[in-house]
Amino acid sequence: MDLSAEDSLRINVLLAQNLQAVRIDESKMIVYALTERGEAKVPLNPNCKDDKYIKQVKAVFSTHVMGSPGGYPVYLKRWTRMGQAREETLGQLLLLGEPEAVVAAVHAKGLSDELAERAWWAMPSAENARRMLEKAAIVSGKTGKVLAEFLLEFLPFEEDQRAMIESVRLVLQPGLISEQERNSLWKRAKAKRSFYVGFLHTLPDDLPDNADARDDYDELESKLKPLIEADNALAALLLKLHSAQGQAFVKTAEAALAKLSDQQVVESLFDAIANYFSVIKLEGCAGDNIEHISTAADSRCEECSEDIAAVLAAAPQLKAEIRALLILGSLSVYLLNPVFAITDAVGTVMRKKIKHLTDPILEQLGVFQGKS
Repeated sequence: MDLSAEDSLRINVLLAQNLQAVRIDESKMIVYALTERGEAKVPLNPNCKDDKYIKQVKAVFSTHVMGSPGGYPVYLKRWTRMGQAREETLGQLLLLGEPEAVVAAVHAKGLSDELAERAWWAMPSAENARRMLEKAAIVSGKTGKVLAEFLLEFLPFEEDQRAMIESVRLVLQPGLISEQERNSLWKRAKAKRSFYVGFLHTLPDDLPDNADARDDYDELESKLKPLIEADNALAALLLKLHSAQGQAFVKTAEAALAKLSDQQVVESLFDAIANYFSVIKLEGCAGDNIEHISTAADSRCEECSEDIAAVLAAAPQLKAEIRALLILGSLSVYLLNPVFAITDAVGTVMRKKIKHLTDPILEQLGVFQGKS
């Protein structure tokens, strides 16, 4: 069945223009198109059931764009076989009027800032915004700030905890939001502690926390400075942990651990902590048992690899901190799997079930604050 004569004429006139993106509102039966002159609109006049008519409309766009009325699934096969998608190919995806085609473009590594702007027009959603802000070209382009502003405004309505963390993590990338917006987001984290996890991922060394350096920072700096100048990464991290920056990270990690609300938050927090402390690794250690990790950390400290030996020679008092660093750098989802595999508990119940993990973590974080 063909389109109605009126729609056929209007859509063909539309296709004669240099289209940039197409969006079809199936509930209102309207085709929207983004052109060089701005937005165009074609109200549809179906001559059959709406769902069948929409398929016909999409077939017209598909035939025009890729020479086949088969639609997005056919095009997807061709597109994925190309390997690294070319920018012009991604542009074609935005002309099909298919939401899934827009999603494919949004996820593509080759997405440019210009195409991101078109994709955002075609399908503005929080998930699409997050996926686009994973790309450096979008973050540094003009679309990045638009996406970040949307995610900030949408945060109060976001229900998924992992999505909250991802939104916070992504909008905190340099140049996307103002310092005032960043500080406002930090204040909101007191009530929504999952926000802290996003801060720990993106701004581990620039948290908006008024922490003080430890009293022994200056003394330790004089002892470790030669090692740091010799590129001893362990010495550099240990000194940073005594600084205001490091103390802010430890305090924020403690605050995030105190009121864990969701399993996804726990997993992301463990990753953030591990990334920060993983300057040295425990080799050959099963990462699914906190006791095994602690034992392996003890052994590593006794074996004294070259970097550890150099630090201990300069500052023997740091042995407990090196052990804590090894333990915290080994945190992973593998520790949580035995618990989360058999329960979907959240909130207080979940915190009780993982207390055997969070208590040792808090203890090791306390080491860097001189608590033990």
